[in-house]
Amino acid sequence: MNPHAARSISPFALLNSLKTHRSLIYNLAKREVVGRYRGSVMGLLWSFFNPVLMLTVYTFVFSVIFKARWASGSESKTEFALVLFAGLMVYNLFAECVNRSPGLILGNVNYVKKVVFPLEILPVVSMGSAAFHFLISLIVWLLFYLIFFGIPHPTILWLPIALIPFFMMILGLSWFLASMGVYLRDVAQIIGVMTTALLFLSPIFYPITALPEEYQLIMHLSPLTFIVEQTRDVMIWGKGLDWQAWGIYLLLASAIAWLGFAWFQKTRKGFADVL
Repeated sequence: MNPHAARSISPFALLNSLKTHRSLIYNLAKREVVGRYRGSVMGLLWSFFNPVLMLTVYTFVFSVIFKARWASGSESKTEFALVLFAGLMVYNLFAECVNRSPGLILGNVNYVKKVVFPLEILPVVSMGSAAFHFLISLIVWLLFYLIFFGIPHPTILWLPIALIPFFMMILGLSWFLASMGVYLRDVAQIIGVMTTALLFLSPIFYPITALPEEYQLIMHLSPLTFIVEQTRDVMIWGKGLDWQAWGIYLLLASAIAWLGFAWFQKTRKGFADVL
């Protein structure tokens, strides 16, 4: 592979790399998922039970102890759980990718020494693993919804479209943080604190309207707020996408994705020297 082509910041170079190495991306993501549960008695079943257990705890704390309610005004703890779970699915996808990003290059030093290895696919591999767990959580959500409420609204079919810009934004942040993590080792600790803060500064456990009006702007500034609300709209409330807001979100996410990729490509030549 031409080293100059490998470091191109062109979006077309990225698409070509993803196409060329799609088999490698799949196998690395598969190895990552399987490796996480290797040696455990229940194996991959933990990917099913983990979200159920966490959902139970969060539902008890926020619906029973703190008496949180959603805009529907329903007292149903089952509905609360499903609304909460939809938000947690989005957050967990984001947090898993972003929290791991600063260590992607540091944890794969042997790949850096190989000139022909496409380092730019590592954030994509990480996202593939996170997307697998998101899919398992979605299956859990669908099973509970079918049991307690029946067939979901047809608008749930919009979910993949709603998530497109979200995936793009995560990739952009992952490329940027993967590079920064090589040069600034404190990045991992900073990002860990920030993602935890976003858990409570986004409408995960309570609706935006639960905040005083003067503080609602803070929650609207969260990169998770729009996508969490759109996810709930199509999965639970039977609403379609807000196409205008989605279009703006897509443009911003596209810019973040390209800038993150460009930064990664421009800084990768120094990885070997630092490591």
